[in-house]
Amino acid sequence: MTTHGQDKSGPSRDEAAKRDLGGELRAGRSTRADEAREPEPSGEDQPDVDRAPDTTLTGGTPPGMTAEDVEVRSDLARFLGPSVFPADRAEVLAALAGNHAPDRLVTLAGSLPAGETYRNVQDLMRALGFGVEDHRT
Repeated sequence: MTTHGQDKSGPSRDEAAKRDLGGELRAGRSTRADEAREPEPSGEDQPDVDRAPDTTLTGGTPPGMTAEDVEVRSDLARFLGPSVFPADRAEVLAALAGNHAPDRLVTLAGSLPAGETYRNVQDLMRALGFGVEDHRT
């Protein structure tokens, strides 16, 4: 009998979870077994259906922002993280370099004015001249 380590579930439960989630984990295709439940593809004379046509987004853009604004904000947030804030220009550049951010983000951050402190990514976006999300009233 093999040991199963320190897991709280046994081999049979692991196999059941693998079987149940296998399709979703490899989901390069639909996981539905019944073809009748599949969504119909767009017709030959119709455009492909997409939530955000002509963009890489998987949803819409907030009011006050363009698709590019959302992409830059997302990339900055991913490579900076919340623990860097509040931060000045030098701290932002150091965090981006330390997290191996793409050159375009480092170049953007290099254009930030010196001597200012940024509380969050929203402040950075404003300082860089990008659109920011309109607040609800």
